Amino acid sequence: MSTTVAIVTPAFKAQSTIVTTVRSVLAQTHADWQLWLVADDGVDYAALLDQAGIADPRIIHAQSGGIGRGASNARNVALEAITAPYVAILDADDRFKPEKLASAVAALADHAIVTTALDVMTDDFVHLRYVGAGPDRLLTPGAHKWVSLSMDSMLVWDRRRTDARYDATMSNMTDLELLLQLYRAVPASFHLGTPLHDYIKRASSMSNGSNVAAGMIASKTTLLTRLRAGAYGLPETDVTGLERFLEISLAAEALYADALATQPGLLFEDHLQPRLQ
Repeated sequence: MSTTVAIVTPAFKAQSTIVTTVRSVLAQTHADWQLWLVADDGVDYAALLDQAGIADPRIIHAQSGGIGRGASNARNVALEAITAPYVAILDADDRFKPEKLASAVAALADHAIVTTALDVMTDDFVHLRYVGAGPDRLLTPGAHKWVSLSMDSMLVWDRRRTDARYDATMSNMTDLELLLQLYRAVPASFHLGTPLHDYIKRASSMSNGSNVAAGMIASKTTLLTRLRAGAYGLPETDVTGLERFLEISLAAEALYADALATQPGLLFEDHLQPRLQ
């Protein structure tokens, strides 16, 4: 049976980061992969990678169909075209640890959705904190966010058992929204508690710029509204768990700017986690 993983990477002004990101894919111990690199800025990333000595037939270059259409649209271009059984998400400034795909594929033998803990880093790959680290475990939709309290781009799933597309109408939280769609067909996901995904915390996110905060609040509110309307067909207990998380997270968003002014450099995760406990 095929164990090919199609890795979906949207690229917008990613010239300074894409080589490092692609090299993390080339370093995977599981070699049966395709990297769908979807340019959303008109850049010839094949030529850019070639200049760095990277030319691999497993890298598939595609265009989003425009300029600045957004990461969700770019990802959907790939999701509409891939034929591989498994899909993984990798942003153009993040990295996989070498064992990421091997560990995910092993778990996918028994589970339709696999998530992993994150190693959260600065733009210069300086470690900030872990998210979701701990034991491997099965997580229901209502429990997932209480473990992976931020970011959901570490998804890998079996598209034969469940599949979804990104919601291009949302500015933020699109990875969680995709996960909620995936949960429609399966009751739980399997979480690998080893940090296998380097998630880059952009300076704009760390400084909580007004556009970032507004986008987060709007998207979390949208998810709450959809959950309460039964949009994802989840059991009541799962809806309750997700609602409670989002309510706490929204309250934390409202207080984050003041907390950041008092403690410069405060990560939102460090601001949120005590409230969850």
